[in-house]
Amino acid sequence: MASMNSLPARFAMPSESVLRARETLVLDHFADEVRQDWDATLATFPHPRYELIAQMTVHDGGAEVRGYYVDTRVAFPDQDHELIALRHSADAVIVEFWLRGTHRGPLGPIPPTGSRHRTRMTAYFVFDEAENLVAERIYFDQLTILRQLIAGLDLRTPSGLITLGRVLIGALRMSGGGPDPRLHRTPPPDLGD
Repeated sequence: MASMNSLPARFAMPSESVLRARETLVLDHFADEVRQDWDATLATFPHPRYELIAQMTVHDGGAEVRGYYVDTRVAFPDQDHELIALRHSADAVIVEFWLRGTHRGPLGPIPPTGSRHRTRMTAYFVFDEAENLVAERIYFDQLTILRQLIAGLDLRTPSGLITLGRVLIGALRMSGGGPDPRLHRTPPPDLGD
């Protein structure tokens, strides 16, 4: 048990200079993503890792994360962010933001709809003890995006109905895999202080 003068690690906040350095790195990361400067974005991690909780998928390592960047920008070439809030925790920077983009290319098996989406998300930029960014963990509602992509279709036309059918089939194909065990098998935290 921790004494009154020493807090457990999960309660100890880093210094202001550390929090400012983390914040700068995260804001640079966001700006590099919008500019589609993948080398600069990947350089914010010693080992890039994205965890997409809604899809229960992990992109681990430079090649996988770069592939994720390319695939999402094929689907949404104008993708950008609108920051809502930024908060600090003992081991992370937590960012709430709107993700925006126009669906101009395929998103995996989902064909382009031409629709624009604006989806509220939360990303945890997790840091290790050496202040390295070790993961970006993103939470969002996939149905919010899908609903907006479908909403722009003209369902009074044969082409709109065909696209709707293809979108729904694509969405079902995307949801068919099992969760990544690295996200599914999570040990409980050690709260014994």
